[in-house]
Amino acid sequence: MGNDGGSIPTRRELVKEAAKAPTATQIKEAQAESQEHAWNHDPLTRKPLSSPVVSDSGGTLYNKDSIIEYLLAEEKDAEQEKVLEGRVKGLRDVVEVKFKVEEEGERKIGTGRRERWVCPVTREEMGPQAKAVYLVPCGHAFAGSVVREVAERNCVQCNEPYAENDVIPILPTAPADIARLNLRIKTLKEKGLTHALKKAPGSKKRKKGAEKATNGEPSANGSAKTNSSTSEEDKEKKDKHAASANNGIKNASTAYLTKKVLEEQQERNKRRKLQQNENVKSLFSKGEKGPSMGNSADYMTRGFSIGKK
Repeated sequence: MGNDGGSIPTRRELVKEAAKAPTATQIKEAQAESQEHAWNHDPLTRKPLSSPVVSDSGGTLYNKDSIIEYLLAEEKDAEQEKVLEGRVKGLRDVVEVKFKVEEEGERKIGTGRRERWVCPVTREEMGPQAKAVYLVPCGHAFAGSVVREVAERNCVQCNEPYAENDVIPILPTAPADIARLNLRIKTLKEKGLTHALKKAPGSKKRKKGAEKATNGEPSANGSAKTNSSTSEEDKEKKDKHAASANNGIKNASTAYLTKKVLEEQQERNKRRKLQQNENVKSLFSKGEKGPSMGNSADYMTRGFSIGKK
């Protein structure tokens, strides 16, 4: 072999080495780089983030105008749908995050964002190095330590109350935080609510106070109906319907009057039967008088009487 322009491969070239698993340092560096990009760029358009900024139920940040453009587009981009993962179907599925902006117009070295977001309480910059959260539904953003230290569940800036489960971590990486957010949005969907705690489109509408009235509690207009009163009314209605059905009359009031008239007529008939006719009564004797001898005598002696001595 030789002189044909070819080469003989060695074993080192034929046998490839197995891929090595990334080290912990490499994993941390990759996560830090990904977080840095997510904190500074919109994942839909890859443009720098700038106010107004919104977040979905997973804590991902977007430019509000890019979300509006996506929702208004007739044909959805497959890549953008993959990024959203079905979490955003309308503006009710996002919350506007209200960051405290410091030194507007100043661009931080090494980032694409033009604004510097800080915690309004600690004045520390919020980014991939520090955990940050925002509250639903007001949307004010704080450092994670601030919300944990505050005992009252009221926003520090607007004093609006919030539930413990409505504290949303921004761009979470911990599996526990991601699992909690997934469970939260699942629970809200069962209740017919969106991420912004607004009524989901297409959910069944219930009349005001319908549930309270059925349970015997006051309804929305202040009227209260207990189960006992409801049962009594149903009984009266059934009696009226039964009376109307027996008499063949549809109107309940007319049936009731007819029933009264029939009862009075029956009572009069009974009294009339008890009072016998005078002619019939005269045929029967009243008292203990025996039959007269004149009427009982035979034909030979009838008409004659023997005098008494």
